[in-house]
Amino acid sequence: MSSYQEEVSSVKESLATLEVACKELRNSRLFLKLLEAVLKIGNRMNDDTFRGGAQAFKLDTLLKLADVKGIDGKTTLLNLVVLEIIRSEGIRAARAARESQSLSSVKSDDLFEDYLHETEKHYSSLGLQVVSSLGGELENVKKASMQDADGLSGMVAKLGNALGKSREFLNSEMKSLEEDSGFHRILQSFVQNAEVDVKWLLEEEKRIMSLVRSTADYFHGNAKKDEGLRLFVIVRIFLIMLDKTCKEVKESTVKATRIPRNKESPSVPPSPDLHQRLFPAIVDRRMDHSSSDDEDS
Repeated sequence: MSSYQEEVSSVKESLATLEVACKELRNSRLFLKLLEAVLKIGNRMNDDTFRGGAQAFKLDTLLKLADVKGIDGKTTLLNLVVLEIIRSEGIRAARAARESQSLSSVKSDDLFEDYLHETEKHYSSLGLQVVSSLGGELENVKKASMQDADGLSGMVAKLGNALGKSREFLNSEMKSLEEDSGFHRILQSFVQNAEVDVKWLLEEEKRIMSLVRSTADYFHGNAKKDEGLRLFVIVRIFLIMLDKTCKEVKESTVKATRIPRNKESPSVPPSPDLHQRLFPAIVDRRMDHSSSDDEDS
């Protein structure tokens, strides 16, 4: 019976994880912001083609972002996505930090001085921290990706079969014993409680798997087939790629700040935008980084 209770608890925990994972994915502002950035960049690169002007894309596309590289052979499209979003996220984080400060406890001169120090590098640094935190924000999504939908259904079915055998044993083999015997009462109580548990698990499994399918449809559109928990697997792999890319961006930023500048060297015109140099397909199709966009971030 102890094994039965452990299995019931395990199934309940798995179902709860799936439910929270669906809510995390749907309610993650940052994840949706990343998807928006991917869509915008994709449309810019595919402008004037039949693929341009897309309204959505399958999440499988996220796993291909690291495969598309710029003309330097190193910088990936995922690098570009991260660079696109960290500035707006940095501005948003800086604004939130300023608004959280109490004007009664902080001098206005100090606030003004802090504001002056919020350079582009500062925004990028803050934004990079925000984007890097997405993995922690979607912790239950990563846990859900390790679940086995068929195994979960099989476990519920197994518990139902065990209940059926216990009920059959109680109504046949145990009939010869007096109903007021200790063992009979214990088994009868177990069967009654198990019936409640199994009925609840069957209904809960149906509800949760329906929620998983609706979440997949939310991101993929109406899928023709049930892909189980594949949605969570895709996001988990993408989060690993995103974490790796954020570390690369951070390292490249640190290296850039360590390069000494020769003050005596003649001034030269600024080099073309990194995005345009590495991905010529998006020249003159840059995302509008206006203040209105930052306000909506």
